[in-house]
Amino acid sequence: MGELTALTPGVTVLGNFAIDRIDGGPPSPGGAPAFVASALAHAGGGRVVARAAAADHPFFAGIVDAAAGVVFDLVDGPSTAGFSMRYSGDARVMVVDAVGPSWDAAAVRGARVSTAWAHLAPLLRTDFTPSALVALGDAGVRVAYDGQGLVRIAEPGPLATDAAFDPALLAGIDLLKLADDEAAALTGGAPFGAADAARLGVPEIIVTAGSRCSTIYVEGEVLPVAPPFRGRGVHANCARYSSTLSYVAARARGAE
Repeated sequence: MGELTALTPGVTVLGNFAIDRIDGGPPSPGGAPAFVASALAHAGGGRVVARAAAADHPFFAGIVDAAAGVVFDLVDGPSTAGFSMRYSGDARVMVVDAVGPSWDAAAVRGARVSTAWAHLAPLLRTDFTPSALVALGDAGVRVAYDGQGLVRIAEPGPLATDAAFDPALLAGIDLLKLADDEAAALTGGAPFGAADAARLGVPEIIVTAGSRCSTIYVEGEVLPVAPPFRGRGVHANCARYSSTLSYVAARARGAE
């Protein structure tokens, strides 16, 4: 990435595909790359770089082929992430079936990000190393980061979370998105507030509460945002990833 001389407006999404099993159903494509293409297209276009084991590439071919208006690169990884999920309203119980590949500085440089923003969409704590974020920062790319990658422990079995992430990750993040359960993992179960946002030191933090509301912490301000309507009958993962990407894309266009 060192030879890049100028960055173009827009967002590049980096993340791992996953094989999901939802409510006992058949395997389905998962991970942010499976859901963000339509949001990127609606935002004016962009690029997705996704990793999965070569043997699983045919499983995700339909997602890649359908990404009209979006540049989609599917690259080899040593493994493919996998999860089993059961939903009850906004509540979810998850099992880690398989841990996906880790993106280090070399993998990020290989992705050749040329947009002003990159949205990193980890599924587990090991998906991105601090060196990966440093590589993006050295190239002048601003980084949005999904908080799953701070709190989710990368071990097969029932999904577990804690706050034992590498603090070096925070230095490379410009915008952090946390679901309310992830925020609670960072505070030991206490309500997340302005003091917690200041302690993390990330310039802009969004904490979402499912279909209820979101709160933005930026420059010492606390901005509650109520949804204009409550979506029903939608894929919860699709809602999570596409709403976050839409916010990042708007910020990349210069929205306050």
